[in-house]
Amino acid sequence: MAEIVGGGRPVNDAERRVIAYLRDHAPADWLLLHNIEVPRGDDVFEVDLLVLTGHSLVVVDVKGTRGRIEVSGTRWFPPRREAFGSPVAKLRGTAKALKGLLVSRATQLERVYVDSLVVLTSPDAELVDPGGRDSPNAALLPELIATLGDTSRVRRGCSPDARPYLTAILDALNQTVRRSTAPPRFGNWEVEEQLGGDVRVTEYRAFNATLPGSETVLLRVYQADPLADSAARAAERQRIANAYQSLARIPAHPCVVRSRDFFAIDDESRFVLVLDDVHGEALHLRLRGGVRLGVIQDLLRGLAHAHAHGVIHRALTPACVLVTDDGHAVLTGFDYAKPGQRDYTVAHELGNVLDAHYVAPECQDRPDRMTAASDVYAAGVIAFQLLTGELPTSADASGADVPDVVRRMLDHSPAKRPSAAEALDALQVGVPHESRFRRLVRRIVSGS
Repeated sequence: MAEIVGGGRPVNDAERRVIAYLRDHAPADWLLLHNIEVPRGDDVFEVDLLVLTGHSLVVVDVKGTRGRIEVSGTRWFPPRREAFGSPVAKLRGTAKALKGLLVSRATQLERVYVDSLVVLTSPDAELVDPGGRDSPNAALLPELIATLGDTSRVRRGCSPDARPYLTAILDALNQTVRRSTAPPRFGNWEVEEQLGGDVRVTEYRAFNATLPGSETVLLRVYQADPLADSAARAAERQRIANAYQSLARIPAHPCVVRSRDFFAIDDESRFVLVLDDVHGEALHLRLRGGVRLGVIQDLLRGLAHAHAHGVIHRALTPACVLVTDDGHAVLTGFDYAKPGQRDYTVAHELGNVLDAHYVAPECQDRPDRMTAASDVYAAGVIAFQLLTGELPTSADASGADVPDVVRRMLDHSPAKRPSAAEALDALQVGVPHESRFRRLVRRIVSGS
């Protein structure tokens, strides 16, 4: 039975389950410290659990996410939920920061390995990581003790025996970490679960603290530098506020995610965007088939509605489309959108986030040239991929099951592409003399 040496209040049942599991099943010489905060300058790293084993100090993040979770790049795609930033990537950064703080307290702790591990607690959880980038730092609950006890995880240059450093580690932790007295809270929103993120933004699921048990929302908490000069702060504020400003121009629509609020924390060191928590899974997970024609139509409905109110999405991919259990699609991911004319731009940020497969030919080297027509091109690539299971290889990509309007959406010339509204009309009305297209519609709608 491991010893719990302190900590704050667990935020959710998944954290309680892991703490109890380690307490009851881990070796007696392991030490546990849970629900703490690691301050570093103006930043605070929230840590679910620290485990001091015989060979390392492990920073643990607990995730109650259910079902098959696919890893693609730096994002996780769970079923029935919006994709979120890899918690593994963020946790590695936290472990590195903690190691630096420990060494600053006692130089001999340079020899101690600080590991990181994301624990999936749901019995049906499955992490699918084709690239093998995140899986070495993730484990299911039944695998947890074996993974934590694996001395082969200790990196070269660090000691395989942490016991001689036990007193120094505990002293350094005592000087460094602090107990988290309550779940994180942003305004009136209390965190139910931290989803993931990166150094710039962290994503949470939260509920209204005044009405416990109410519906949840999605929080995107952006980091900012309150000590930067006024010009740099203004530019950072504009970039962070971009999604809110874009969504604020778009009246409520069932095919576009709804923004509820946007506000600053403290001295503008953080900004919080509050969005609907859409209970759907990213379209990225459905590219291999099973998508009804209605999903493509919903995508075009949302896009046409945004365009009608002067908003260009600019970063449209299957990861930006959520599909609910009943097959309804919702357009999300407006961080880099353009909400009409303005005297500044965030287009220079696009090069870091765009997926070239969905970028129109005229914008491949100039993302600042993106227009409603380039959004239509991206939607055309998605539609082609959904209908054929493959990406188009050229603007005149052929496929027996691809309607003419989708091919026109992929035209190299922006002027020859239909608008999103025109493409939607063509899919809704159909082409009277194309029997192949009729057969396609019948097959998709019937699900056969």
